[in-house]
Amino acid sequence: MKANLDMLRNIGISAHIDSGKTTLTERILFYTKRIHAIHEVRGKDGVGAKMDSMELEKERGITIQSAATYCQWKGHAINIIDTPGHVDFTIEVERALRVLDGAVLILCSVGGVQSQSITVNRQMTRYKVPRIVFINKCDRTGANPYRVARQVRDKLELNAVLMQIPIGLEAELQGVVDLVTMKALYFEGPNGEDIREAAIPAELLEEAEAKREELLDAASMFSDELMEAILEGTPTEKMIRDAVRAGTLSLELVPVFMGSAYKNKGVQAMLDAVTEYLPAPKDIKNTALDLRNGENEITLSPDPGAPLTSLAFKLEDGRYGQLTYIRIYQGTLKKGDTIVNSRDGKKLKVGRLVRMHADEMEDIEESASGDIVALFGIDCASGDTFTSPDISVSMSSMHVPEPVISLAIMPVDNKAQVNMSKALNRFTKEDPTFRTFVDHETNETIISGMGELHLEVYIERMKREYQAEVQVGQPQVAYRETITQLSEFNYTHKKQTGGSGQFGRVAGFMEPMEEGEYEFVDKIVGGTIPREFISSCDKGFQKSLAKGLLAGSPITGVRVTINDGASHAVDSSDVAFQLAAVGAFKEGYQKAKPVILEPIMKVAVEGPTEFQGSVMGSLNQRRGIIVGTVEEGNYTSVEAEVPLSEMFGYSTALRSLTQGKAEFTMEFATYKQVPKSVSEEIIKKFQEEKQKT
Repeated sequence: MKANLDMLRNIGISAHIDSGKTTLTERILFYTKRIHAIHEVRGKDGVGAKMDSMELEKERGITIQSAATYCQWKGHAINIIDTPGHVDFTIEVERALRVLDGAVLILCSVGGVQSQSITVNRQMTRYKVPRIVFINKCDRTGANPYRVARQVRDKLELNAVLMQIPIGLEAELQGVVDLVTMKALYFEGPNGEDIREAAIPAELLEEAEAKREELLDAASMFSDELMEAILEGTPTEKMIRDAVRAGTLSLELVPVFMGSAYKNKGVQAMLDAVTEYLPAPKDIKNTALDLRNGENEITLSPDPGAPLTSLAFKLEDGRYGQLTYIRIYQGTLKKGDTIVNSRDGKKLKVGRLVRMHADEMEDIEESASGDIVALFGIDCASGDTFTSPDISVSMSSMHVPEPVISLAIMPVDNKAQVNMSKALNRFTKEDPTFRTFVDHETNETIISGMGELHLEVYIERMKREYQAEVQVGQPQVAYRETITQLSEFNYTHKKQTGGSGQFGRVAGFMEPMEEGEYEFVDKIVGGTIPREFISSCDKGFQKSLAKGLLAGSPITGVRVTINDGASHAVDSSDVAFQLAAVGAFKEGYQKAKPVILEPIMKVAVEGPTEFQGSVMGSLNQRRGIIVGTVEEGNYTSVEAEVPLSEMFGYSTALRSLTQGKAEFTMEFATYKQVPKSVSEEIIKKFQEEKQKT
């Protein structure tokens, strides 16, 4: 790998589930001579795709963990991260996009912009990642890349510009026309490795010229030189490419390429686009907070001679201990160097530095800014910043969504108990969206995550990787409680037992708040509660939020204001006011008409139009609200908002309803109040559980 920053690209490959991300990465590795034979994703040949190295991934034919690799193409070094498409593994996409400079968004030319494509695009926008679009599967029946490009403009609101048009579609797909060079590209040979350039077929010439006009119109907005050249009729290929690159880097233009990874068509042209249009590390502005200077924001320089700044974005527990993936933003990292974890100030020695190729690794001596490498045997958490000992800066971590579903798990014996705790320790370290805790009332171990598949995969990994056999309880929904009206409280906490007693009075009111979970407002005047006990009141209220009185769920959306109180010269203390606040909260909460909130999921079901009625009926039965339907050809997509508690086992129900022809994706949307009948059931169940313990 060269250290020349202009020739380095860090890219992610993201898309809706089953759009062909891993297949495309497999072809990239083949064409860049990193692998010498192509294997298919579902591992029918017993090998499976290079990037799906986990047994579970090969069996299920899905990507579960993002995998990193690197390759070289026409003198450029490219680091690639292949990410999962399933929404349950959304953290893998988040952390990859946090450290990447550019991305390839893959869309299926039949499915088009699907629900998860919208989520992935939103994640790219959050991290300001320039992207190109690759419309894959142009060989499938019903393929229509023009419709997909329109959807990119309408649904994703991106300025999508076609850089190619297809030569033939579906079974007739032969190649693509490059609108910059105005040549036809045919991908020949057993694996499409021989590219033949030819004149554009006569029947496509008019269409190619019209689409080139559109390309020049869009690109000229980013280059005065190109605009003048168009007026004079002399635009050069370099001018067009420079203008498209400028538009892509400014996030105001998205070049669109097409082909079929499975049929080995169009992949090399897409690789050329990665090197031509996506940013090098020096094109992206990266910032950090200077911890020695009041957390002022500083801009990092991609200079290899500057002090080291790097971010640990992913952890894996490998055969030889913890593997920490890091992205170097500034400076150079060498084997044997001493680095500092800026979160806890611990000094660490770099014993082993490796470059990853899926599950294989290659030892290297040093790595410079812009690169993505991995360290061995370093204890840290996901999102930690590593620096040289002479500076102290911290980089912002990635966005971590809150879990929405929980399961109780019980080990079958003592051996399983030990192995289970090892597994849980590792999984929570690796995946910030996977949480675990012990419920002290029931003594059960609870695991929480982003969806049924997420937890299912971890339970399966416990059995396979740790031989931890566990029994699984019923899925639990992460309910919340909140209040619906203003209520006042005036509570006195008194306790007199020999010696000094406890005394504290807290008065004020609580009210619902729209945005945010909790707010504490201090309106005490005249010192009725001494200043040193104000924070004690806040602590007491915060303690009360952990468990609501209706269903024992966390309380959210409450603003508490204290405006009066009383203290005692001897008996008032931190503990007394904390307990007074807890009592005051209970008193006010019961009068504030509390309600239970449940997580509502955004569900998208896609399948043949003939099953549309049954699908809508099945969603209505599950208390779903249909938000919209889109019919395209004989395919329909139904979008709905459905309570998570009603979605358990939906995949089985949907399969039987649609003869296995429909699929659905689901992601968290919001919290909403549960209907009265459901609320009564939840409260009743909670009271019964309470009496048992």
